[in-house]
Amino acid sequence: MTAKLAKLAAAGHLAPLARQIGSLGGCARPIRITGHRTRLDTATGQILDHLDTRHLPAGELLLRCGNRRTTRCPACSTLYRYDTYQLIAAGLRGGKTIPTTVATHPRVFATLTAPGFGPVHNQPGTTPCTCGTRHPDDDPLLGTPLNPQRYDYTGAVLWNAHAPALWARFTTHLRREIAKAAGLTQRTLRHHATLSYAKVAEYQKRGQIHFHTVIRIDGPTGPTSTPPTWATTELLDHSVRAAANRTRVQHQHPSRSGEADPAQSAGPMVFRLGRQIDVRAIRSTDFTGDAPVTDRHVAAYIAKYATKGAETTTGTLDRRLRFLAELAQHDLTDHARRMIHTAWHLGTQPQHTHLRLRQWAHMLGFRGHFSTRTRHYSTTLTQLRAERTAWRGRQDEAPTTTPTGPALVGRSAEQGPAGEGQPVTDRHGDRDDRGDLTAGHSDPGPGPGHRAGHRAKDGRRGGTDTTLVISHWQYAGTGLLPELAHLADLLATTPRPRTEQPSRPRHAQRSGDRAGHSTDPLTTTVQTGAIA
Repeated sequence: MTAKLAKLAAAGHLAPLARQIGSLGGCARPIRITGHRTRLDTATGQILDHLDTRHLPAGELLLRCGNRRTTRCPACSTLYRYDTYQLIAAGLRGGKTIPTTVATHPRVFATLTAPGFGPVHNQPGTTPCTCGTRHPDDDPLLGTPLNPQRYDYTGAVLWNAHAPALWARFTTHLRREIAKAAGLTQRTLRHHATLSYAKVAEYQKRGQIHFHTVIRIDGPTGPTSTPPTWATTELLDHSVRAAANRTRVQHQHPSRSGEADPAQSAGPMVFRLGRQIDVRAIRSTDFTGDAPVTDRHVAAYIAKYATKGAETTTGTLDRRLRFLAELAQHDLTDHARRMIHTAWHLGTQPQHTHLRLRQWAHMLGFRGHFSTRTRHYSTTLTQLRAERTAWRGRQDEAPTTTPTGPALVGRSAEQGPAGEGQPVTDRHGDRDDRGDLTAGHSDPGPGPGHRAGHRAKDGRRGGTDTTLVISHWQYAGTGLLPELAHLADLLATTPRPRTEQPSRPRHAQRSGDRAGHSTDPLTTTVQTGAIA
C-alpha cells in the first residue's frame, strides 16, 4: 500500500485524494458512485458547470453512508445523534421554525416498558439479584434468564413484533383519555387541542423493546397556538398512565380474504404494555422545580438511543441474516442466539407469516420505526440537513479573515446535546452530499469536499428557480478501495490542529451508559427487573 501511495504522490494525486477522503468526515463505509452532472441556465442555455467523476481524484464520487448505527459508522451516527438532539430540543424549547412559547406548554417524558417473560438477572437497587449475586455493570449475565428452559422466548419475540401496533394503539387511547379528562369527545378534541409527540425505541438488556417518548399538548393549530386552560401536566400524566393500562393488541392470523382465521379465534394471543410506567414532567432550562428533568436532559437522552440498536444493548447483529447458519460466524450470547433462533423458526409458521419474522430476526422480531414524531412536534431531519447544507454554502462564499475563522471550524447556532460536550458542528464534510446530486444549491464538485458549486457572472450562486440539472449516476460500490482505505487510516491517525476541536465542558466528561442503560436520573426508577 505504501508503494501505491508513493506512486500517487509522485504523480501529484495524493493531495487531491487526501482532500476528497477528508471531506467524508471519517465515514467508515462511504458510498461510491460514478456518472456526471451538468447545470444549465434555463434563461440563456449557458452551461454553468459540469462535473464528471472521471475527473475527480478517486475517479468516483464519494458520499457519506449516513448510517445511524454506531456499530456500522461512528462518524455518521454521531452526526445523526446531533441532528436528533436538535429535533427533540426544538419541540421542547423552540427554535428551528418552532416558537419558543412551546416551553410553556404541558409536556411529559414517559417510558413504556415490556411485560416480563421470565425472571432475569438484574440490578434491583441496593439488594442483590434473585440469584444472590450483586452484578457489576459490565456483567454479561445482566438481562439473561435465570432459567432459560422456562423462559417464554416465543412470547418475547412476538411481543417485539407487535410493539409497533401497541404504540399505535397507545396513541389512540391517549387521545381518548385526554378528551375524556377534558369533558370532550374525541372528535371535538382537535378543535381545542393538538397532541404532539416524539418517541424512540430502545432495547433493554433482556432484548425487549421499550419506548421513550416526549408528549406535549398544544393549541388547536399546533405549537403556534396556546393550549386550553384545562390542559395541565397533571392531566397529561393521568392520561398517559390510563392509556398505557388500556392498551391491548390481539394477534390473529389473517386469512386470504383478509378476515381472521377461525382456527385461531379460539385462543388468540393478547399483548399489552408492561406494568412499569414512568411519567415525569419536563421543566425548561430556565425553570427549576421539583423534577430534575429538563429539556436538555430529555433531548440528550433520546438522541443517545437514536443511534443504538439491538446489537449495542443485547449483542446481536446489525444486519439481516440470509441463512441461519451465519450465526456460527458471530460471537453471540446464548440468550441473543435463542431469541434469533426463535424469531427465525416462528417465521416459518403460517399464522406468523405476516410479521416477517425472518427478515427481522436480527432485530429480535421488532420491525417498526425506531424513531417517530407527529407532524406538529418540531422540525424534520430533512430540514436540518438542508439548513446545514445552506450554512456550509454560505461559509464557502464568506472570505476567511483569521486562521480560526469559518474555513477551519463551522459551528451551528445551537449547541449540541448536554452530556455530549460537543456542539453540532459542520466540520469539513459533515453534511449530506446526497442531496446535492440534483439540488440547485451547494454542489459536489472538484476540490475539497466536492463543494465547488457554480457562480453567476456577478459572483452570486445560481438559484434553483433558473437552473436545470441534468445528471446520471450509477452505484459503484460501498467502502473505500484498499489503497484509499490505507490513506484514510493515515489521515485518521494524523493529529489535527487544536483549534479544530471544540472545547469539551468539564461536566460533560462522564460516562452516560450503564450496562446498556443510562445512569441519567430519567431511568433510575425504570429498572430491567426480574419480572415474572
